[in-house]
Amino acid sequence: MGLQLTSRPLAAGEVYFDRYRPIQDDLGQVDPSHPAIHPEAQVHDCVLGPWTRVGARTSLSEVAMGAFSYIVNDASATYTEIGKFCSIARDARLNPGNHPTWKAAQHHFSYRARSYHMAEEDDLEFFDWRRSHRVSLGHDVWIGHGATVLPGVSIGTGAVVGAGAVVSKDVPPFTIVGGVPARPIRERFPKAVQDGILAIAWWDWEHDRLKGALEDFRRLDADAFVEKYS
Repeated sequence: MGLQLTSRPLAAGEVYFDRYRPIQDDLGQVDPSHPAIHPEAQVHDCVLGPWTRVGARTSLSEVAMGAFSYIVNDASATYTEIGKFCSIARDARLNPGNHPTWKAAQHHFSYRARSYHMAEEDDLEFFDWRRSHRVSLGHDVWIGHGATVLPGVSIGTGAVVGAGAVVSKDVPPFTIVGGVPARPIRERFPKAVQDGILAIAWWDWEHDRLKGALEDFRRLDADAFVEKYS
């Protein structure tokens, strides 16, 4: 397996997909907590947590996606670690293709040589280099429509990436960025509220606790939520 995370035991509710296949329970019915993958999506060598969703024509390769996260239509992610409760809009690109600009030829015939009948093996060192520049998303990150997150970038928990942004540098937690290249616009909350949310870590709560607190998620602002659950 190419995905390094598959070397560890799967957490409760996680499913490893060598290639996409429907997951059903013993009664032949799809368990709603299992990952839901659109039939037109491509999922290869990935670990998806419970309640995750993958939209039509989206491609995932060597991706780990935490519980409740979703990525909708016509998006792609490669060599990426996605936390829990992340919201990734259509046409987003996480860790798009990279090329060896320092070499005489940057075209992929040199590292995908099998496709061109030039070698029996592809350039494994090149793909190791690609894997060493993983993208990482924390929890509850929102990636807007058509945004691109370049190789090696980390985006902190609670951050927002505006539509159409091209993110080439790390994004701190709870920071809203936008533009090309993406630049900070503002922080979502004061530092005390940020610290409170991180301490509460609601994304690690069990399903029943989330359900029980649903009205507070709906009705309370972040300040009041932190005050109640700290």
